[in-house]
Formats: sequence, structure tokens, C-alpha cells
Amino acid sequence: MSAFEQAQKDVHTLSSKPGASDLLALYARFKQATEGDVKGDRPGMMNIAGRMKYDAWAALAKMSKADAEAAYVSKVSELLKADGK
Repeated sequence: MSAFEQAQKDVHTLSSKPGASDLLALYARFKQATEGDVKGDRPGMMNIAGRMKYDAWAALAKMSKADAEAAYVSKVSELLKADGK
């Protein structure tokens, strides 16, 4: 199992749900690692959550799959450490 796959499992062991900014960071890194650069149109103004997710992912444009996986693993490790694990 790769470190990226392990991090995907480990994130579910956190004792509480991460904050919004941490969730966006995890989402963007995961999407960049698994799908590459963001595609499609930015969601409309009434879809606030969709816009935030789109923008977080778009900010990682041109990041390689390997770098995105490493960033995801690093973020999960940071959250686990803060959780006392």
C-alpha cells in the first residue's frame, strides 16, 4: 500500500472532523492527485461550497500527481499529529 493510500485510510481515524480550511486542502490535493488539473466551469455564485472547492483545486494547477500525493500525505500527517496520533 502506498503512503497516499494509507493516508486516505488514516484520515478517517481522526477523532473529530477537520475544519473547513483543512477539508478544502485535503479535497484539492486529493483531486489534483487523482484527476489532475481542474476541468469544467467554475460553479455559479449561489453554489458557494462548489466555488470554494473549485478554487482550492484550481490553485493547484500544474502540480504533478506525485507532488499532490505528497502534499496530501503531509496534510494528513499534520492533522494526525494535531489529533495526538
